[in-house]
Amino acid sequence: MKISLVGAGYWGNNILRVLNELGVLSSVCDADKEILRRVKERFPNLHVTSDLEEIMNSDVEAIAVATPAKTHFEIAMKAMEAGKDVFVEKPLALTLNDAEKLRSLALSRKRILMVGHILRYHPAVEKLKELAAGGKLGKLNYVYSNRLNFGKLRVEENILWSFAPHDISVMLYLLDELPESVTAFGAAYLNEKRPDVTLTTLEFRSGVKGHIYVSWINPFKEQKLVVAGEKGMAVFDDTRDSDKLVLYPHRVEWENEVPLAVKADGVRIELDKSEPLKSEMKHFIDCVSTRKTPKTDVKEGLRVLKVLMLSQSSLDRKGERMTLNGDKKYFVHPTAFVDEDAEIGSGTKIWHFSHVMGGAKIGEKCVIAQNCYVGSRATLGNGVKLQNNVSVYDLVELQDNVFVGPSAVFTNDTNPRAKFPKGGKWIATRVHEGASIGANSTILCGIEIGKAAFIGAGAVVTKSVPDYAVVVGNPAKILGYMCECGEKLRFEKDLAKCEKCGRKYSKSGEKVELTA
Repeated sequence: MKISLVGAGYWGNNILRVLNELGVLSSVCDADKEILRRVKERFPNLHVTSDLEEIMNSDVEAIAVATPAKTHFEIAMKAMEAGKDVFVEKPLALTLNDAEKLRSLALSRKRILMVGHILRYHPAVEKLKELAAGGKLGKLNYVYSNRLNFGKLRVEENILWSFAPHDISVMLYLLDELPESVTAFGAAYLNEKRPDVTLTTLEFRSGVKGHIYVSWINPFKEQKLVVAGEKGMAVFDDTRDSDKLVLYPHRVEWENEVPLAVKADGVRIELDKSEPLKSEMKHFIDCVSTRKTPKTDVKEGLRVLKVLMLSQSSLDRKGERMTLNGDKKYFVHPTAFVDEDAEIGSGTKIWHFSHVMGGAKIGEKCVIAQNCYVGSRATLGNGVKLQNNVSVYDLVELQDNVFVGPSAVFTNDTNPRAKFPKGGKWIATRVHEGASIGANSTILCGIEIGKAAFIGAGAVVTKSVPDYAVVVGNPAKILGYMCECGEKLRFEKDLAKCEKCGRKYSKSGEKVELTA
């Protein structure tokens, strides 16, 4: 395997060393000629260049990006467009919109996109997760971290974006949930526009609270994470040469309604000696080779970025409490992704792992079930229900109270070719009010599903369906007609009355109308 490193500066130099030790590094690209000179001096067999396009057009399978954060999006996009798998240092991007574009491109191009959250590959963090999941700490109460130093001072990003992603990533991993709200305070002493010290508070639905204190103007270095539960407390101190993870089985006893702290000796937790950065790079190489999803994939990057941006918003507003959904009156599960400019009505619920693109329009009291997708030019009316694994692509319109069963498929292109993309010039599909689409059915584009029509499970609908019609089969054919309430209609002399609700209908050819 051949991997190229883009950015061999402060942290990139460490990635360079590890990739070279693993025998996969073939070239290094950096805009700084002095950095390239030093690289060539240390590693004469490596090809070095300041021309990014040369790297993109080379035969390397993957690219590792360790450049300043503001360049991550552009370089990662270019690399995936050039057919390369990508490892990109944190943060994935500086906006959710850019991160979503990277996610979409990675999916469409089937590229590996891994984010550099190095602590996820630290043996102490893996052991912490094991202790917490195994009940050794009891019910978790709070998690706090200090990441302090007096060393390299950055001018391209503030301390929040430089240090806090590490601890946010670990907290989300340990707790397996996104915070409901975030509050951040900070101060800028070296540069009035970029805080040097921040304190961020995360509040989770489970009741756990997290605190992240970061600073690069502290007199000493500290990298400490404490996880406190009802049965014990675990301390991860990454600055120690040994005893990096210690479990303190402290407990609280009550005597005459007075709490008493009962301390216990710390228990040293054995850890393997693997270097986190080397484990991280090995994992990336393995993902490129086997095409498996990285542990710190683009979804992980988006979760961390979402919390970072909330923290920055609170920081900008001098510590204002920011909720995950702001003041919006709809629910989004922590694992779901909703782009900033999507329009969503009150009372709507968006569940696990679903994704709503920016520009999508969703009405009130809709239910978007697990693993659904709503495109940027899709429209859902009020009361729409999407069951699991449904993708509503661009130019598909679902009017009020449409029901879509599990794994039903909509299309928007009659003759798709990967080599000749349509560039957004797709064909519209409209599903009228109250219609039901059965599980695993397929709706070809350019047609209309009539009001209160019923599409049977597994049907392949190749032409427009009249109001109230029931269609089944492949290709779908009219089997009968159904009342708005869901009862089968029985016509006599082209007239029918619903036996359940009393609504009356008339029929002319295949056309059915509600008369009373």
